[in-house]
Amino acid sequence: MNILLTHGYFIGEDEKEQAIMRPYVPLGILYISAYLEQHGYSNRVFDSTFSSFAKLCATLLEDKPAVVGIYTNLMTKLNVLRIIRFIRSERALDHTKIVLGGPEVRNHLVKFLEQQADFLVLGEGEQTMLELVQWVEGGCEGDRSAIDGIAYMDETNGVRQNRERGKLKNLDELPMPNRQQVDLQLYFDAWKQKHGTNAISVSTMRGCPYSCKWCSRAVYGQSYRRRSPQAVADEIAWIKLHYSVDSIWFVDDVFTVSHKWLDEFAEEMTSRNLVMPYECITRADRMNEEVILKLKASGCFRVWIGAESGSQKIIDLMDRRVEVGQVRDMIRLARHHGLQAGTFIMVGYPGETKEDIFETVHHLKSAEPDLFTITVTYPIKGTPLYAEVEDRFVQQLEWESSTDRDIDFKRTYNRRYYDYAIEMINNEMYYHRALKHPLANLFRIPMFKLRSVWAQRNMRVEERRGTA
Repeated sequence: MNILLTHGYFIGEDEKEQAIMRPYVPLGILYISAYLEQHGYSNRVFDSTFSSFAKLCATLLEDKPAVVGIYTNLMTKLNVLRIIRFIRSERALDHTKIVLGGPEVRNHLVKFLEQQADFLVLGEGEQTMLELVQWVEGGCEGDRSAIDGIAYMDETNGVRQNRERGKLKNLDELPMPNRQQVDLQLYFDAWKQKHGTNAISVSTMRGCPYSCKWCSRAVYGQSYRRRSPQAVADEIAWIKLHYSVDSIWFVDDVFTVSHKWLDEFAEEMTSRNLVMPYECITRADRMNEEVILKLKASGCFRVWIGAESGSQKIIDLMDRRVEVGQVRDMIRLARHHGLQAGTFIMVGYPGETKEDIFETVHHLKSAEPDLFTITVTYPIKGTPLYAEVEDRFVQQLEWESSTDRDIDFKRTYNRRYYDYAIEMINNEMYYHRALKHPLANLFRIPMFKLRSVWAQRNMRVEERRGTA
């Protein structure tokens, strides 16, 4: 039986990512691929990242798969709909069952089924995908209602959602992701050309035990499950044996959530001579000096410490449950011990005022992270933030041609205000950093300040225009 897995992300269509050029392999479908192989089902992964929609369509017509599994998130949703429409338009693919999984499907299940997807996988996908493949292989006989974790359109009763599938308790039972199915060298070369070094992504945990209002928990829920340090070290040993790669990117939400796990991981890495550079994401309240030293000893060169705002008021509105002063302290401490520190910033969160934005500027200047990213807040369906602002949407967008990223809602100021706020924050930080080396930045210093002043002037203009 032919099984094809893909994700519908094409970097050639993404100008922003082309500028950043930090693409990562789709680990989720590589786990699905490995799990199916482990249970006797060969499959093909069409990694669309460096390919094209036309080549994907040609591959579908060539393979005529019995099952197509497509990972679906905010970035891939519109292309996923294109893929569905193509499959449904081709008589040669009439027999093909379309299975969607990933974070986007749970909260839009009726819409995806109306677009003629056959099945939606809700939650973790390995066991559910296996059972669906077995159901198709059996000639589609048997009761679909016996497959946990799916939604589908019943010919008689309409949309059906089966009971939730229980979460995997022992993640060590999963095989390593099937990296041999993709050409990793394409990723390595793209990174190397842009940044001088490359990276490979690794997952050690599923779920997040925290309660941030803007964060989606559509796949793993508010849980915390972890692979053993030994299993993670085994995977790193395998990677080092099979690939020439410069660093690891741990995709986990809170890498240092368990200090005991980190201690054991550091011991595995050092005792087995596996130490290699890596970066990870964590929270300030799960850090201290001992943790930072363990991170460094095990190979960490960069740690991303979330805060999202420099205003404690906004952090509390987000239900982040962290102190902004602690975030600053941990950024400074990480840098003191030789780690690079990055942080994430949001502007435009409900209730944020210009005073809060300037507190964020103060926060960044005080903490002095090596790197920071800024986004304008957008609500993801299914999150507490979405429920909070749903009655304030500026306009109702057509679902088939938009994503949650396109949603704007009535905030303290209008949307343009926050674009200028981002420009101001960036230039204030460029100015702040340039002042440390005034001779080398003699002409840049006034330029950065002028750009910041101009952005602040535009912020005042938009403030007077109101929220429309």
